[in-house]
Amino acid sequence: MAAANEKANILVVDDEAQIARVLKTTLASHGYSIRTARDGDDAVQIMKDWPPDLVITDLRMPNMDGLALCRHMRSKSDTPIIVLSVRGEERTKVEALDAGADDYVTKPFSVDELLARVRAALRRAAAAKKSHPQEEVINIGDFRIDLHGHSVRLKDHEVKLTPKEFDLLVYLARHPGKVITHRALLAAVWGVNSTEQPEYLRVFIGHLRKKLEPEEKTPRYIVTEPWVGYRFNPGDEES
Repeated sequence: MAAANEKANILVVDDEAQIARVLKTTLASHGYSIRTARDGDDAVQIMKDWPPDLVITDLRMPNMDGLALCRHMRSKSDTPIIVLSVRGEERTKVEALDAGADDYVTKPFSVDELLARVRAALRRAAAAKKSHPQEEVINIGDFRIDLHGHSVRLKDHEVKLTPKEFDLLVYLARHPGKVITHRALLAAVWGVNSTEQPEYLRVFIGHLRKKLEPEEKTPRYIVTEPWVGYRFNPGDEES
C-alpha cells in the first residue's frame, strides 16, 4: 500500500477503450499511477509484475469478467476493488460485493463521485494495515466503541444497545464507508444459516437507527444502498 505522500497504483479493468482512456486520464491528472487491462485475464497478468493499491473493474467483460476477477483477487489479496456497473444490474452488483468487491459506482457516474470512492477505499486500506488485531476500543468519527465493556458513546452521550445491536454496530464500524451486502451482514452477525432471512436485518437496523439518531428523518450513520445493503458513515472523521 502506497504511503499517503506517494502515488497509489490503480489498475483500471474495462473492455470499453473509451471508458478506460477517460478513467486513465482523469485518475492520472489527480496524481495516481495508472495501468489499464482489457479484461480479468489481462489484469491478472499485469498484477504479477505491477501490484496495484486499488483495482477499478467493469463487471461485464469477455473472458474473465469482473465477478470472476473479484473472486480471484480475494483468494490472493485484500487489495481494494471498486466495481463499475450499469443501472439495473443489482443482482450482479450484489454478487460482486459478496465476492469481495469493496464498493461500486453506477454508470454513468460523475468524476467527483468516482474520486471520492477512490480516496475512501485507499484510506480504509491504509487504516486496516495500521490497525491492531487485538483492538479494545474503536474510535471512529462520532463513535467510541468499547469492545470489552460492550459500551458505545456517540459524541457526548452513551447509547444502550442489545448484544445483537452491539455486534451489528461493531461490524459496521470496522468497515466504514464500505458497501456491505445484506448477506454479508447476516452471516457476520447471525451466522451463515441466516443469510436467507433478511427480515432479521431490517428489524435490527431499524432499532439501531432509532437509538443512534432518533430525531433524524433521513439516516445519517447507517445509509441504505437500495437492493444491495448498507454503508456506515461514522460522522465527522469521514466528512
